[in-house]
Amino acid sequence: MGSVVPEDHEYVLPKRAVLNVEDMQIWEKSEAYFEYLGFILALNEAVKGKPVSFQCPVSDVTKGIVALLDKLDLWVDETPPIEQPQRFGNQAFRTWYKKLKEGSMEILQEALPERFHRAIPEIMLYLTEGFGNSTRIDYGTGHEMSFLMLVCCLFKIGALSQEDKVAAVTYIFNRYLSLVRKLQLTYRMEPAGSHGVWSLDDYQFVPFIWGSSQLVAHPRIEPRSFLQDDIVSTYSKDYLFISCIEFINKVKTGLFAEHSNQLWNISAVPSWSKVNAGLIKMYKAEVLAKFPVIQHVLFGSLLPFKIAQAPQNTRNVRLNLTSQPAASFPAPADIQVPKKAPTK
Repeated sequence: MGSVVPEDHEYVLPKRAVLNVEDMQIWEKSEAYFEYLGFILALNEAVKGKPVSFQCPVSDVTKGIVALLDKLDLWVDETPPIEQPQRFGNQAFRTWYKKLKEGSMEILQEALPERFHRAIPEIMLYLTEGFGNSTRIDYGTGHEMSFLMLVCCLFKIGALSQEDKVAAVTYIFNRYLSLVRKLQLTYRMEPAGSHGVWSLDDYQFVPFIWGSSQLVAHPRIEPRSFLQDDIVSTYSKDYLFISCIEFINKVKTGLFAEHSNQLWNISAVPSWSKVNAGLIKMYKAEVLAKFPVIQHVLFGSLLPFKIAQAPQNTRNVRLNLTSQPAASFPAPADIQVPKKAPTK
């Protein structure tokens, strides 16, 4: 991860910069790209082999961000879904979102020590963009990415330190996941730009990356194990990957091989380290290289939209980044894969 910005750093209001497909070439060479990907990879390494219950340092800022998420969760309880004719996209989400937007400055001031308050006008937009779109009432990997960019910025301004890397996943991101799942269920949010059953998941991606890293060299759980109900019920609280499977099983019906084909293919991969490497490759190709996602990304002083100038700092991240095909996970040979998604 990059170095902490100086105390007199000048913050700016972040804005969109990838306005057309041609801008993607700048994005894939930008400081923002390498900062964000470096952050994803650093936390991926930090949680390798560590369950959610792993005893790690928990700083006051970590506690403050978790308390912020607890407050947003309480606001969901205070904003119940309304009676409406359409089944999906409950309009009460707009009321909840309005409260988030109007209160984001204040709740970040409560969460962060005063010396970091100068950064809030820049970082608060990553917070408000991190929970879905209030017009379409949908949620997807771009919103997940926005919240993670907030966490990345907290490291960049020094509010979170190197010692917080594990807690950023097991405390902050884990709490965020339970909140966005509650939003998805309460307000019947649509998946944003979903690939349908042929994607990894309708809503999330990163918990599969970090979650597979947590399971590297696990003595009992192999990739094929997540298809077993007893493994899911026993380990969902301790591993992000397994908790994602539990949520999918809760919200989807029918054959797992049909509604979650990519994940089902992953169950045939021999090791979690191979799964993890494949998912990182897939994230670069299916999320970070996709204009419909990146057109919504906000760029400011902490995640700048300019060509990265310091290759020595990002050499470990730069290897094999662009122009890669998505990881293809082989299907288990003993089960017949449906050739196309089943019609409802």
